[in-house]
Amino acid sequence: MLNQLTISELTAKLARREVSAREATQACLDQIARVDGKIHAFISHNAVDALAQADAADKAIAAGEKKPLLGVPIAVKDVLCVKNQPLNCASKILGNFISTYDATVIEKLKAAGAIVFGRLNMDEFAMGSSTENSAFGTTKNPWDTTRIPGGSSGGSAAAVAADECIASLGSDTGGSIRQPAALCGCVGLKPTYGRISRYGLVAFASSLDQIGPFTKDVRDAAILLGAMSGVDSRDSTSVPEPVPDYAAALTGDIRGLKIGLPKEYMIGGLDPEVKAAVDAAVKKYSELGAEIVEISLPHTDYAVATYYIIATAEASANLARFDGIRYGARVDGADPIELYAKTRGAGFGPEVKRRIILGTYVLSSGYHDAYYLHAQKVRTLIRNDFLKAFEKVDVIVTPTTPTAAFKIGEKSDDPLQMYLSDIFTISCNLAGICGISVPCGFTKNPKLPIGLQLLGKPFGEASLLKIAHAYEQATPWHKEKAAL
Repeated sequence: MLNQLTISELTAKLARREVSAREATQACLDQIARVDGKIHAFISHNAVDALAQADAADKAIAAGEKKPLLGVPIAVKDVLCVKNQPLNCASKILGNFISTYDATVIEKLKAAGAIVFGRLNMDEFAMGSSTENSAFGTTKNPWDTTRIPGGSSGGSAAAVAADECIASLGSDTGGSIRQPAALCGCVGLKPTYGRISRYGLVAFASSLDQIGPFTKDVRDAAILLGAMSGVDSRDSTSVPEPVPDYAAALTGDIRGLKIGLPKEYMIGGLDPEVKAAVDAAVKKYSELGAEIVEISLPHTDYAVATYYIIATAEASANLARFDGIRYGARVDGADPIELYAKTRGAGFGPEVKRRIILGTYVLSSGYHDAYYLHAQKVRTLIRNDFLKAFEKVDVIVTPTTPTAAFKIGEKSDDPLQMYLSDIFTISCNLAGICGISVPCGFTKNPKLPIGLQLLGKPFGEASLLKIAHAYEQATPWHKEKAAL
């Protein structure tokens, strides 16, 4: 099954001319036709365009071209601009909007030879933890279609877990790559803030958002990160750090490296099966020669509150541009104010409205200093906790999520419980560091994936990937497939 291959496996077969890019792409399209009615990972895809890209890749291979992603089908979260493809952010408010340009990451993937196709479902404007907040319907978890795939990049995780694409792109503002990767049993990487250009990513919270890959193994995450990283003059927050050969860092030897175990993360509310799987992973690291060091991240308790002040404030400002005047859907009114109110009232879903209202409140006169400014100060304390810890350890290990995937609708009426789904992932975005989730086991009944989160130093992705890869290769979890 070509659609089940990893990037490294497929590119090797393509280079040896054992298979064609058209065959690989068709295998993904066939899988979408077979299973996406049950999963609904895709909002849309253009098979004709995907196969045309595949044919062009086959010609390039025949001509002797060598590119790291030549002929690899990669699907995209519906929050990234791909020229001449629809862009909705899983919302009604963008109407029939078509992107007029490629995001920088899309330019880079195309330059590396990738076949970029499809729009993957998500929580509207990336606001959510379950992919239930989509104007296009709920995505389901391939391991159990009565359960959520995580969010906001639920479609991106589900598509990879269901082998509907070789890899996918998502965005991570408070865990939106790592959390769905954990719940769907694949690898999800959130790079350091500034490592990858955000140009062409529709903004939710500009100081937190980061683009990253969903893959079937850690090596593929390293390959994609290498292809997408680098400074971009169109994004002033991208950082001119050199981009190492991430795949070359995957030596498997982690003897002597120090792995931090934060005592604040083993909290009440952590599912016993999740805790057991993470404890077993820590033990495996010890067997592989790493040194386990207990550390403290004392301001962890304030992360969720801090995040939901900063993220909603930035969302309120960023989403002001969706007004029914310049582009997207419009509901006419008697005057501009009524037009604006009616358009946004009809165009945004309840979770987006909730966050805009929260954000507008914390930025309002008399509350800015009490909430937003205070949250920024606490954010600095959280970042300093991590920087201090990284003086002692190479990476930090935690659960990715407190539980395995929950039932669809289970937390829809309780936003606070939903927000706590991201309790272990939020701090990474507040601190601007890198993080990855890798499969580390399954619950017993029903069988659902469990994720292990590793957090790395700013621009320390090479070490992060090396340590994640060593664990992955010593365990069987990443090879398991959902029975669809």
